[in-house]
Amino acid sequence: MEYYNYLKSLHLIFVITWFAGLFYIVRLFVYQIEAAQKPSPEKEILQKQYKIMTYRLWYIITWPSAVLASIFAFWMLFFTDLGRSWLQMPWMHVKLGFVFVLYLYHGKCHQIFKQLQNDEVKHSTNFMRMWNEGATIILFAVVFLVILKNAVNWIYGVIGIFLFSILIMLGFKFYKKIRERNQS
Repeated sequence: MEYYNYLKSLHLIFVITWFAGLFYIVRLFVYQIEAAQKPSPEKEILQKQYKIMTYRLWYIITWPSAVLASIFAFWMLFFTDLGRSWLQMPWMHVKLGFVFVLYLYHGKCHQIFKQLQNDEVKHSTNFMRMWNEGATIILFAVVFLVILKNAVNWIYGVIGIFLFSILIMLGFKFYKKIRERNQS
């Protein structure tokens, strides 16, 4: 049990840096897509710089953080008594479902990263801005599940996450209208 808190601390540190990488990489995707629409030579200068920035963020911070967060999580879950007991609890099953969605989100970000590294722009800046909220929703869900743990409370938490998602979508549409009005 003594080393469990060290594992938990390391897990949390790498979860935080993983999310930081996911939040920032999608913001950089927005900038890369906007740069692709600029005239030369600004376009080439910006694209080159954003490629370097995304490459370093992705491979030096985000991927290593994802791997290390996962290693410490598996270690806690499968090699400690407390972790094995948590695997029996319903809230942990829901949390692991959200973690699985986080891995899918990370995988899609990797796909977008590779496309943009090859100058393939397949998504709009609006899509990327909306996509950026995916990590936020997952983060909220996981934090509430871990903190509340109570079966009734986590159900309300999950419902709250869906309501929060709707609010984010409405806020995005409102922001988009303001941005379009200011560009006119």
